[in-house]
Amino acid sequence: MAPSKPRESQYQVLLENFEERGCERLGLMTSESWRNDPKHLVFNLARYKFVAQMFAGREKVLEIGCGDAFGTRIVRQSVRSLTAADFDPLFIKDAAARLSPPWTFDLLVHDLRKGPVPGRYDALYALDVLEHIAPEEELDFLNTLLSSLDDIGVAIIGMPSLESQQYASEQSRIGHVNCKSAPDLKILMEQFFHNVFMFSMNDEVVHTGFHKMAHYLIALCSGKRRAA
Repeated sequence: MAPSKPRESQYQVLLENFEERGCERLGLMTSESWRNDPKHLVFNLARYKFVAQMFAGREKVLEIGCGDAFGTRIVRQSVRSLTAADFDPLFIKDAAARLSPPWTFDLLVHDLRKGPVPGRYDALYALDVLEHIAPEEELDFLNTLLSSLDDIGVAIIGMPSLESQQYASEQSRIGHVNCKSAPDLKILMEQFFHNVFMFSMNDEVVHTGFHKMAHYLIALCSGKRRAA
């Protein structure tokens, strides 16, 4: 049985927090990752930290494709309000069961193929989503997604690079039907924004290095065009 008191008094708050609220739980996606490939969880959370830093202080933020929304709390820590949406009710139900103050946010089951998310947002992001959208559907998908963004809003789109797919797991490749190289992602997003800034990512490190050696791509976009 664990001791009822820590040897160092500064750790007493740990027991008090546990007695009041218990331990936090991983989500469906993050639990599987932590069990089978623990380091991958670090990579995923680093992407959310990048979004949090870029969107710090934003009033109203939208996440599309939140999955179990485990990393969403990192963004919520930096913004005033946040809505996280996914088309799969399984993930939203899981995320809702784990919400805890002070990092609560709105959760929404929504399929962009049926229309835009209601309301207007000054920032939005989609991590690991676009690669799941068939190429012939990507323009409609992005048009619908970005219709919820204010004209002066900012967007972040993150996805695995095309070059990384030879190293991807079989499970990942099943859903990855539209990976891109950095130049192609930039060209695509420039149809919707005047300004597109490309970042590369290897493991948990975000950088501006040689894109063909990047495992992950991030497009930071501003200056929304009137019509795409």
